[in-house]
Amino acid sequence: MKKSNVLLFALFLGGAMGIYGCSGKNSETDGEGTGAINIDADEKASPLRSEEGKIGDIEVKIQYGSPSVKNRVIWGDLLPYNEVWRTGANEATFVEFSDDVIVEGKALTAGKYSLFTVPKENGPWTVIFNTEWDLDHGHYQYREENDALRVEVDPQWEEEIHESLSITIENSGLLIAWEKLRLPIQVQ
Repeated sequence: MKKSNVLLFALFLGGAMGIYGCSGKNSETDGEGTGAINIDADEKASPLRSEEGKIGDIEVKIQYGSPSVKNRVIWGDLLPYNEVWRTGANEATFVEFSDDVIVEGKALTAGKYSLFTVPKENGPWTVIFNTEWDLDHGHYQYREENDALRVEVDPQWEEEIHESLSITIENSGLLIAWEKLRLPIQVQ
């Protein structure tokens, strides 16, 4: 092979190794169009969060992907109104109750559920507990026929911005907070 062809092949191979790596890392963009960065396969742009706590005597566990606002318009743009949202990022968010609960006045049996919401421009949002909790692609695999419970919840809007999505366990239930939204879900 000619010296110039060997050099070109080496540059190509070196570039390919830089993109794909040989250390088990994947190349992904940083979401802002600035190029490729290497991140571990387990590391996600929206980190996985989990929370455990109690509502009264009921043990509650939650797991969700926590996206950030990143100067984006969230409600009505990134997340369209009147469409099912996985209430997080990556795989479906799930919540697990150790005992039967009452959510917004309606009964829900103990168990593990995926959590979805339907954002609305005006009025209450729909909160959905679905029996298929282990969905790799969130709302893309959502099937309404597996809904265990749907309730309506009034959103609250604040001036303060919550950069990263959080779902917390409180004495009165669950609280979803992201951007200027606070969505308190009453659970007892």
